[in-house]
Amino acid sequence: MYLAGRAFAEFAKSIVMTTKEIANRLAELCRKGEFENAQKELYAEDAISIEPYATPAFEKETKGLNAIIEKGHKFQAMIEQSHGATVSEPLVSGNAIAFVLNMDITMRGQKRSSMGELCVYTVKDGKIVSEQFFM
Repeated sequence: MYLAGRAFAEFAKSIVMTTKEIANRLAELCRKGEFENAQKELYAEDAISIEPYATPAFEKETKGLNAIIEKGHKFQAMIEQSHGATVSEPLVSGNAIAFVLNMDITMRGQKRSSMGELCVYTVKDGKIVSEQFFM
């Protein structure tokens, strides 16, 4: 069957990725440093992001894809220089994904440091509905 233009776009939207496929794509994009692209492609519009604790810069919870993307912009603006990052192979169990993200960064006005966190995601209906970070 041949689908063109709009029909193909609608068909492609109807394909739901498995949790394993989402995990692999998320890890791939994060390894490239394409965090915002991962969010736009893989997250639900009503996704929630949960930090280990609230800070003066970030609330404990951020709700909605647009707010999560804006939080990412704010974090990027706080980085003076990125020296590299690694992402472990993702672990998948049911609708949950986890991997370790290690970043070697220099935050503005601070010394170079390594930051590691366990990133845990929940998938529903082929989209990431929550992300939670543990340090």
